[in-house]
Amino acid sequence: MQLTRTVVMVGMMGAGKTAIGRALAARLGVAFEDSDAEIVAASKFEISEIFERYGEDFFREKEARIIARLLDGPPCVLSTGGGAWLSAENRAMIAERAVSVWLKADLELLWTRVRHKDTRPLLRTDDPRATLAELLVARTPAYEQAAITVETRAHWSIDQTTEAVLKSLTGAGVVEVAR
Repeated sequence: MQLTRTVVMVGMMGAGKTAIGRALAARLGVAFEDSDAEIVAASKFEISEIFERYGEDFFREKEARIIARLLDGPPCVLSTGGGAWLSAENRAMIAERAVSVWLKADLELLWTRVRHKDTRPLLRTDDPRATLAELLVARTPAYEQAAITVETRAHWSIDQTTEAVLKSLTGAGVVEVAR
């Protein structure tokens, strides 16, 4: 199998972008990149610290630069933060230079995956589940603009979800199968 364009994983926190992205990259024999990890490495601060010290706007500016830099490289699988796709500029840049895959997960699955993590700055509220629900409703219209949508299931393994993504990418001509 050969990847013809970079695949950018988009979706809510807890949707599985990193886990599925890593597994997909391994299956395709390409690099896995994570925009959040790159921001942490470049800034020497955790995402939550960047939000606290400099604010979300500063973070989003740095995020856009990192994504642009990663899209300049050879085809890879790129996992983005949950809010990266909300920027019209990021969506346009990704649509022009890569293919986006929305890992669509329902609220229950997302909550199950993020409720015990304290690394999510947007969920540091009095009612994090309600905040997550609000974010999901607010962000869904943007996520629906992704080139490919793969619905995730709570009972699916990482391999099963990765296979569903791979099948969608093959169908879209982004992954070519050698004969």
